[in-house]
Amino acid sequence: MSVSTAHKIFLYISITGFGGLIVFLGIALHLAYTKMDFMLDHLKNCPSIMVRVPFKNEGAWGWLFLLGAIMGVMTIPNFYIRGGGANANDLKSFPEGLRRKLIILHWSGVFFIALLLGLFAAITVGLV
Repeated sequence: MSVSTAHKIFLYISITGFGGLIVFLGIALHLAYTKMDFMLDHLKNCPSIMVRVPFKNEGAWGWLFLLGAIMGVMTIPNFYIRGGGANANDLKSFPEGLRRKLIILHWSGVFFIALLLGLFAAITVGLV
């Protein structure tokens, strides 16, 4: 029995998606466990972050939840500043290199989730 080209492409894309998500989670956990206190020191006047700080004591999922909130504030700061959830001075003082890492990490996670959802849609429709 031979595997069709469509099935091979599906396999490669799905391995890329799942592998990317595993790498995403590894990098996110590493950042959360090594840089969280540093990030929280810079964002101490941001209510949308400070309200989530108690989740830091809930294990890995709590750390990821808090990091996700920080990534959201870094990715779309104007939304949070207008809504009163972020302080513009705190965002200006945040280190640029770390901000860039968080934004890239956020968009890579969105990309891998969208990739896997696209594969799911292709299976549902019957393309593969």
